[in-house]
Amino acid sequence: MTRLLSGICAFAVAAATLAAPVLACTRTLYVGSDNMVITGRNMDWDEDMSSNLWVFPAGMKRNGAAGANSIEWVSRYGSVVASGYEAGSADGMNEKGLVANLLYLAESKYAPAAVGRPDLSIVAWPQYVLDNYATVAEAVEALRGEPFTVVAPILPNGAPAALHLSISDPSGDSAIFEYIDGKLIIHHGNRYTVMTNSPSYDQQLSLDEYWKTVGGTAFLPGTARAADRFVRASFLLSAIPRKADKNFIKGVPEQSYDYQAVASVMSVMRSVSVPLGLTTPNEPNIASTLWRTVADQKNLIYYFDSATRPNTFWVSLGKLDLKPGAPVRKLTIQNGEVFSGEVASSFESAEPFKFLPASPN
Repeated sequence: MTRLLSGICAFAVAAATLAAPVLACTRTLYVGSDNMVITGRNMDWDEDMSSNLWVFPAGMKRNGAAGANSIEWVSRYGSVVASGYEAGSADGMNEKGLVANLLYLAESKYAPAAVGRPDLSIVAWPQYVLDNYATVAEAVEALRGEPFTVVAPILPNGAPAALHLSISDPSGDSAIFEYIDGKLIIHHGNRYTVMTNSPSYDQQLSLDEYWKTVGGTAFLPGTARAADRFVRASFLLSAIPRKADKNFIKGVPEQSYDYQAVASVMSVMRSVSVPLGLTTPNEPNIASTLWRTVADQKNLIYYFDSATRPNTFWVSLGKLDLKPGAPVRKLTIQNGEVFSGEVASSFESAEPFKFLPASPN
């Protein structure tokens, strides 16, 4: 046992070195019985991001916000998104159940501009995917050809926009996109169910494989570092039930397995959250969890859970007008507004936010 603990401690030190502190987030993908697929996401950041929820219909004319060579498109699908700084789409789900999550990755290094290739501000990357694709496979096929050059601006808090992207769909398919040393790396497959931040995704997978040999019921790393959150989220996601649980289903609304699954995923996301206001000496970039989303991709319901509000609320995409020509609508929550239950009718017409401009080199 002493030798085992010594090995674990040594590996934890190595993992801590690999997982240099970064602004943080966590994403999980749950696949259960009865075609139940859910993506959970924590938004961890070092300050309030003035996030709001937006409804974007199909048929919107878009611009990549990267100068004269910006890519342009018209949205094929409507979506619900959570904004960051009212300057980009940080998270969201479209009417086909495709989910996109933008997370921090300090190791990101994007490709240089290429002749004949348009540019896209990275804060518009998730929205481009939600607007244009219905499935992960479709998105991977298109994005593998790199139809644009990603350009990363400085974020409003002064941090570089070093980011990577995860997507998932109602089939349980998943993909993670990273730019490492100027090259696009794509991890595509239904086994890619957990994602955090540093180190790069291939190293995170190796760390997770190690901890599986230890066993989550025996010992799990407990810090707020990205690699530790990855390991905990991976274990917890594998441990929650994949069908109706007789021990708990009586207390679930309508005794519905779908609602039980949403509650299970939300409990995982809360378990790997960073307490609001947590500061860690000498590691200022370990960030508090500001909000959580849980996207029910079977029933097209987008749940939002704020760290600063007492209630979880949700948006049923089936109750929204996402047809071309419908108005853009906004649910303002950046000032501490409190909502509960289903809120589709609480969105109000608004001018869409503008993506944070990026300047190509």
